[in-house]
Amino acid sequence: MKNLFKCSVCSFIHEGDNAIDKCPKCGQPQEKFIELTAEDTAKIYKSERTNDIHMEIIALTDQIVKLAKEGIEINLDPPCTSGFTQAKHEAYVIKQRSKAEIENHITKGKW
Repeated sequence: MKNLFKCSVCSFIHEGDNAIDKCPKCGQPQEKFIELTAEDTAKIYKSERTNDIHMEIIALTDQIVKLAKEGIEINLDPPCTSGFTQAKHEAYVIKQRSKAEIENHITKGKW
């Protein structure tokens, strides 16, 4: 596990042996970086995959919404259209759930 350094201005995380000379996000100098504790570093590494999974789920829900809208426009019959409408709504709920979990990870330093 490498050391992690966080920009105290924009929260960009850098992985390496030392902090970088300049933040690639906000341009602040090396002095604005703080080295994260071993505990915080472990949290970030442990949560990396789950954050990626949440982002993939969000992308998939966008696909579900797109397909459901197409099915609604076709309007084959009421039960079919109702199913697509329900799928669209449920995809939105799933998307919001994953977004909320990512936000929870960020506020707990797991990003």
